[in-house]
Amino acid sequence: MKIGAGPRLVVAVPIKDLTHAKQRLTSVLCVGERGELARAMLGDVLRALAAADLGRVWVVTRDPAAAAIARALGAEPVAEAENRGHTAAVALAQAEAARRGVRVFLTVPGDVPCVTADELRQLAEGVREGAPVLVPSRSGLGTNGVALAPPDAMALTFGEPSFARHLETARQRGLIPRVLTLPGLGLDVDAPEDLAAILAERTDTETQRLLERWRARLAPVTTKPGSPIPTR
Repeated sequence: MKIGAGPRLVVAVPIKDLTHAKQRLTSVLCVGERGELARAMLGDVLRALAAADLGRVWVVTRDPAAAAIARALGAEPVAEAENRGHTAAVALAQAEAARRGVRVFLTVPGDVPCVTADELRQLAEGVREGAPVLVPSRSGLGTNGVALAPPDAMALTFGEPSFARHLETARQRGLIPRVLTLPGLGLDVDAPEDLAAILAERTDTETQRLLERWRARLAPVTTKPGSPIPTR
């Protein structure tokens, strides 16, 4: 789904802070490694979006490093006045998209390195006016992808259990939500066990290559007894 001369479709990727990202991984990764991981994941998401060729990609952030990655990979940084969290960043992008007359608004997080161009196309192609598309996280509690037409069709609030909340919000507004389960988009990285799940996917991504370097050190802390991280 390509845009024409006007801003038909926008994808917003909110990024809070790459330097101090992923605090729940402090037991397995130091601050420098967490920053390296966050940068790799953002790069993988933006490459998938570039390959999907949906339209404009906005990276909503105050972080200069995130803005630099966005520009290098063909995305447009959208500056926040302050870091107010995922929900506020997406709301800012929704409002700006509506102001610019954008017809279709998508949002995905910057920590889903296994997302594919095909999954992103499915997300974009499934939305209709009055029928938003929602993609649950792997746990079913969070929301990892949203497509709205128009951009202000409904308010979005993130943080578990956001998926159930978004379904309820859509229905209260008279919308008919479509649930789309996409394995790559559903796999976000928050906890040590998520790193094992990424390794098991064996994708050709920057994140995968980075975790392969750390595989031996991660194995004791990212797996349950009797379930070693798979090797190639």
